[in-house]
Amino acid sequence: MEQEEEKVHEEEKQQEEEEEQEPPESPGSFFSSTSCSTSDEDSSSQEEEGTGFHQASEDTKSLPRDLLNEKVANLVHLMILKYQQKEPITKAEMLKVAIKRDNKQFLVTFEKASKCLEVISGIDVKEVDPKTHCYVLFNSLGLTHDKIVSDDQNMPTNGLLIIILGVIFIEGNCVPEENIWNFLNMIGIKAGRKHFIYGEPRKLITRNWVQENSLEYWMVSNSDPSRCEFRWGPRSYAETSKLKVLEFLAKIKGIDLISFSDCYEEALRDEEERAGARNNSMDSNTAMFIVQHLLVIPDPTEETVFEEGSQVSK
Repeated sequence: MEQEEEKVHEEEKQQEEEEEQEPPESPGSFFSSTSCSTSDEDSSSQEEEGTGFHQASEDTKSLPRDLLNEKVANLVHLMILKYQQKEPITKAEMLKVAIKRDNKQFLVTFEKASKCLEVISGIDVKEVDPKTHCYVLFNSLGLTHDKIVSDDQNMPTNGLLIIILGVIFIEGNCVPEENIWNFLNMIGIKAGRKHFIYGEPRKLITRNWVQENSLEYWMVSNSDPSRCEFRWGPRSYAETSKLKVLEFLAKIKGIDLISFSDCYEEALRDEEERAGARNNSMDSNTAMFIVQHLLVIPDPTEETVFEEGSQVSK
């Protein structure tokens, strides 16, 4: 086992050395390559959801896409800063700092930034004061690990972890490493290319999350050429569930849970098993508590006398 792990680390190091170091990912290009970007499909789906989204789609048409992506990236950075500082954020702050007082474009920029924040970081935005338009930001995924230490700041990464856990689950609870990277490349996240949110992705995924037991990273036995695969780590099993992961994926894709078909059924079975395990544990703990704290009830057929405050059977 130790030899296999050493071999994995050697190959990882070799891959890092062989990979061509590309320039860092820019915020604008990242948002244009993910579901956060503006598209006609996004606009049409938003129009169906209500008048506010309809107005947002109209505003989108009047704003150049590159400029919109830049405003979205600026707002996401501001939201992450507020999340790290555990501070609320107001519409006035967003207009002043990120959107440059462009009130007409606020709605479309805010909606897209909120969606991007949830996708990349697992952070939800909730309005708490409609009069002042004050919002709070909170971790909606239930994972205790919500940041990595980069060169200059801590950045939340739960969204990416949940997405990878989802890919692993959908692929049969075990997925070849190359499939993970093929997927990440499609959303603009590449090994060897520093990302403005996630840092160096290979280090984050194959080292940080593996060391923290969020993922398992194993070399496939007797594979030629040698290859590795990912599975859920024990920490992920403890802090989230297959159903929660599917719910997150369905939400960011805008589809119904039953669209996942067989995976949804497996997730429901997993929930039932978890509930059964919790009930059994609770029953055992309750019984132990009762045994430890149960008062000794005297036999009413026995005559008792009291001596110096104590009860003694006669």
